[in-house]
Amino acid sequence: MERLEITKMNRRTFLKKLLGIGAGGMLATSLSYYYARFIEPRQLTVTHHVISHPLIPEEFTGIKLLQFSDVHLGHYYGLKRFRRIIQKINELQPDIVLFTGDLLDEPNKYPHIEAVASELSRIRAPLGKFSIYGNHDHGGYGTNIYRDIMEKAGFRMLVNEHTLIRKARSFIAIAGGDDMMLGKPDFSKMIKSIPDSTYTIVLLHEPDGAMQMSRYPVHLQLSGHSHGGQVQLPFIGPLITPPLSETYYEGFYQINHLTLYVNRGLGTTRIPLRFLSPPELTVFTLQHQA
Repeated sequence: MERLEITKMNRRTFLKKLLGIGAGGMLATSLSYYYARFIEPRQLTVTHHVISHPLIPEEFTGIKLLQFSDVHLGHYYGLKRFRRIIQKINELQPDIVLFTGDLLDEPNKYPHIEAVASELSRIRAPLGKFSIYGNHDHGGYGTNIYRDIMEKAGFRMLVNEHTLIRKARSFIAIAGGDDMMLGKPDFSKMIKSIPDSTYTIVLLHEPDGAMQMSRYPVHLQLSGHSHGGQVQLPFIGPLITPPLSETYYEGFYQINHLTLYVNRGLGTTRIPLRFLSPPELTVFTLQHQA
């Protein structure tokens, strides 16, 4: 009888533990989903980096560049949140603002085109605002929609071309490539006629293009597209990365002489989740390296 009671108690204890583990797992899963769906996508991070190079003119030491990317305005990202981003950008007081593509998730279905242009026009950058195409900007019949928005907002569109930013008698180059997935990128055309020994920054939506870009005399590539994987797991990394961001998906990389930085972007696409990959604004401070 005593053994029977002990057996029953052990079985009961085992079942309680099993139910507890199951309930705990369900709770953890629910909490993780809630965090990834409603908390982390709104936890904006601002990362600051110093970029040093001998070809950066002394006059450009202290100049701040701000990169933002992959807003994906639409069903999961609204104008109210976007307004707060614009305000934050202006609070950071950048000299140059660079947008590396994917403004609207589905351009031909987005109803507030004029409002987006109006918000972007509020961004202040005394040395200029520049943008490139991402795959979503070309997709959904968005090529002209996106260009009209950015031009109305005072951004210079760079499509296989470059511009020189001048301070006193010195300058740096900012070049922009067309989107690699849905556009017609031409790297040679993009940097053609940039004076020798000019520090050159390239905007290219897809980061894996750095493998090709490293064959050219450019120094810093800024990309987006990956969303940092959107969902990462400890010791595993991103679960899914889109095409052309499978090798390089977050942060700094060195490819021969080329430094690449991949911004995690602001919005989400396909699934409205972020986990261990919070949205990001990136500020780069230039410094002449003696």
